[in-house]
Amino acid sequence: MSVPMKLYEQNKSCMLIINPVSGKRAIIRYIPEVVRTLMDAGYAVTTVITAKQGDGTEYTLRYGREFDLIVCTGGDGSLNEVVTGLARGNIGVPVGYIPCGSTNDFAAAHGLSSDIPTAAANIVSGRSARYDIGCFGEQYFNYVAAFGAFSWLSYTTDQNLKNLLGRTAYVLDGIKDLSKIKPVHMRLEADGVVHEDEYIFGAVCNSLSVAGFIELNEQLVDMQDGVFEVLLIKNPKNLAELQEIVSGLIEQNYASDALEFFHAADIRVEDPTALPWALDGESSRPAEHIEIRPMKRFLQLLG
Repeated sequence: MSVPMKLYEQNKSCMLIINPVSGKRAIIRYIPEVVRTLMDAGYAVTTVITAKQGDGTEYTLRYGREFDLIVCTGGDGSLNEVVTGLARGNIGVPVGYIPCGSTNDFAAAHGLSSDIPTAAANIVSGRSARYDIGCFGEQYFNYVAAFGAFSWLSYTTDQNLKNLLGRTAYVLDGIKDLSKIKPVHMRLEADGVVHEDEYIFGAVCNSLSVAGFIELNEQLVDMQDGVFEVLLIKNPKNLAELQEIVSGLIEQNYASDALEFFHAADIRVEDPTALPWALDGESSRPAEHIEIRPMKRFLQLLG
């Protein structure tokens, strides 16, 4: 029996972590093509399928050190699980990401292709860059930690609705749940400066896109500098102020008194209500006191 010559050239190893239900489940029909792309680049591929939340972290923690590359498919939450495993285990293995979720904010911010075969080819192209991640108490996030209005949409919107409508599903779900938007009195100390008010939304981020539809000015964002971008939206006092907030977000103009936008590396949050935050669209464990700090250039991303 003849054996393809390229099999002899596979002197590297890759763990391919697949979330089969993310997005519109498109990854399923592309698995053979993705595996072949990795094999042709010299990787012996071990494929694992996630069955429940947290599997990506468990696989990465348990087996990550045994591989030269970890590739994950899925949405922002799937990538978060892998990077959480790397951070908890202090594992310095590069990551390839094939975005198959409903919004893919992280992929959009980093210029990653949403076409599965193209994304796989880009991973093995040799391009590599390092990016910051965030440490949120004992948890981690790749691009955003958010609270308040709309921050819950990524993990409460029905998966079937997300598969069918994509980004539109979040907007529809947000309109349906407008009654949930209630101001939260919160105190944040950012690099020694105190910010305290009634807020309806807040985000500590390292991204150009937040919560699926809020875009940040790319000239104000550096994802490799060890510093977060922080956006806080105060509780509007009237309809005019609400319109001012909406206009400011659309125009990426944060001059409104109801908007606070600043950069910080060391953030401490005091919240007696222990409001749950969303980390990369997944619900966090609530806490009254939270420390948020960057892990500068921790994530080595291929593609």
